[in-house]
Amino acid sequence: MVERRVCTFCGDEIEPGTGRMYIKKDGVVYNFCSSKCFKNLVILGRVPRRTTWTRYYEREKQVRMKGLPEPEEKPKTRKVKKVVKEEAKPEEKAEEKALEKEEAPKDAEKKPAPKAEKKPAPQKKAEPSKKPQEHKSEKPKKEPKAPLAEEAKE
Repeated sequence: MVERRVCTFCGDEIEPGTGRMYIKKDGVVYNFCSSKCFKNLVILGRVPRRTTWTRYYEREKQVRMKGLPEPEEKPKTRKVKKVVKEEAKPEEKAEEKALEKEEAPKDAEKKPAPKAEKKPAPQKKAEPSKKPQEHKSEKPKKEPKAPLAEEAKE
């Protein structure tokens, strides 16, 4: 029975008596079903996994689309912080608010105001002195040529 071979580039089966066998100097044997596959791998140096019409690309794509199985995420439990509230009288609450208001302006005083220093405007470079352009003096207009008939009379 004849051995079935598979194309090294595209992955298709090669019919017996067809295709091309390419052996590199280091002894690696490549089987190609068509000149298209031969040119893409040997001459152009393309990778079958990145060439869209090959089976190897389709396999790679399935792996990418399927992805690795993701571990099931457990719902995160939130830790509730218990705050112990002391019951304060309304008078104490008013005093605390007043203290907070007093501290707020102090904080503003501690922070230095952003300095609005103006950088000196960059000085324009002195342009090279240009000679004043002299206007082209208007040349006297040439008198229109006299009609040919008049020249002939003279």
